[in-house]
Amino acid sequence: MILTPGATTLAQLETLWRSEAAARLCDSARPGIAASAAHVAQAAAGDVAIYGVNTGFGKLASVRIAAADTATLQRNLILSHCCGVGDPLPRPTTRLMMALKLLSLGRGASGIRPETVDLIEAMLARGVTPVVPGQGSVGASGDLAPLAHMTAVLIGAGQAELEGAVLPGAEALARAGLAPVVLGAKEGLALINGTQFSTALALVGLFDGWRCAQSSIVTASLTTDAIMGSTAPTRPEIHSLRGHRGQIEVAAGIRTLMDGSEIRESHRIGDSRVQDPYCIRCQPQVAGAAIDLLRFAAQTLEIEANAVTDNPLVLGSGDIVSGGNFHAEPVAFAADQIALALSEIGAIAQRRVALMVDPVLSHDLPPFLTPEPGLNSGFMIAEVTTAALMSENKHLANPCSTDSTPTSANQEDHVSMAAHGARRLGQMTRNLQVILGVEAICAAQGVEFRAPLRTSRALQRVVAALRAHIPPLEGDRYLADDLTTAAGLVRDGALLSAAGLDTPI
Repeated sequence: MILTPGATTLAQLETLWRSEAAARLCDSARPGIAASAAHVAQAAAGDVAIYGVNTGFGKLASVRIAAADTATLQRNLILSHCCGVGDPLPRPTTRLMMALKLLSLGRGASGIRPETVDLIEAMLARGVTPVVPGQGSVGASGDLAPLAHMTAVLIGAGQAELEGAVLPGAEALARAGLAPVVLGAKEGLALINGTQFSTALALVGLFDGWRCAQSSIVTASLTTDAIMGSTAPTRPEIHSLRGHRGQIEVAAGIRTLMDGSEIRESHRIGDSRVQDPYCIRCQPQVAGAAIDLLRFAAQTLEIEANAVTDNPLVLGSGDIVSGGNFHAEPVAFAADQIALALSEIGAIAQRRVALMVDPVLSHDLPPFLTPEPGLNSGFMIAEVTTAALMSENKHLANPCSTDSTPTSANQEDHVSMAAHGARRLGQMTRNLQVILGVEAICAAQGVEFRAPLRTSRALQRVVAALRAHIPPLEGDRYLADDLTTAAGLVRDGALLSAAGLDTPI
């Protein structure tokens, strides 16, 4: 994939992440990269103190570094900052982070040499993926520790994955036919300053979260038919009177998916119920608001993905100026917004699961959706599992951006906490995928209990896609594998594809 700095889209980044495609910068980025590197080389040979070029770092910025020690300074910077801990990032996420770093360096304001950019591109092309621990960044002064682990491989240190094996960085490069670089002035700082770790994790949360949000329209539609709910609350006039885009889209999606349902037509007249519970009636309002919030976060992350976020920056005039673009506050806010949306989508979906297993509320479905309640417990504990995951997501949705602590001897005295704000989104989307997967299983079972009445053709396709992997529950069986499979159908977009619903961010 050819990446254009300043103009790369979320759709391109999602494709890059999901496919693990190779990536390189467009040719038009090369002159700017070379020009900024020349400015840094000139500054490094001069007598004026410039942060990160001929000085120490952070609180040690007042210490001048001799020109002869430039390479040692940059190498020491990388090695000393490799302090990450915890489980490593999944390979696709690390590759996305590397692509984001290319986009930032490609703006021609970082002073990086073309050969260093070439090595990152070659690593992506040949499958050399640094092992990057997931913990250790506070999201300010850049994602220093995780980006240092990425950069360590470029200089022949650290660890990297190649063809399924984890190897020392130098060995991984050699096996791929690549050689490490010796970092020049400012290069180490340019590589570890920046928000690419936090941004990559936030983007992954966005991409998976968006698919969950769209899948919730499918599962909600199926649940509405299973409990013989009303489609009157989805009438377009209701939602146009309020005007929110997401709400209008969700209502339209439910109307489309349920169109032609024999189950729905069977109770339009004579139904003693006046209104459905909120988890049915207010799905457009709740999921729609979440979709609007995800779109707002997406705008921030698309800008950030194309941003220059290291320090100091080489300006168009040739001046090298210290600033604070490495502070990841925009990413932290976006991650918190995504977390809120994920939590609420799961909260209302869980209530729909609870509705279906409760014979008092499910409009004559058998207790816990089993043909022989009592002898069988059916989906009793599957619903409990969704409650546990919903609760966990509520706790995880508490804001991270409001938690700051001083670091680096009080030089970096306000930090964004974007890194763990974004990292927690992975667990939240996994939890939400299970909740929606359980809803799909329960709703399919509920719809099948309405036979000989049939649901709509679109929802029949959804049930068929589910039944290709998970059979109906006729008696109690080991359910854990079914829950995992259903979550995978949500994660991989199989239910969305079956429904024919695929709205872009």
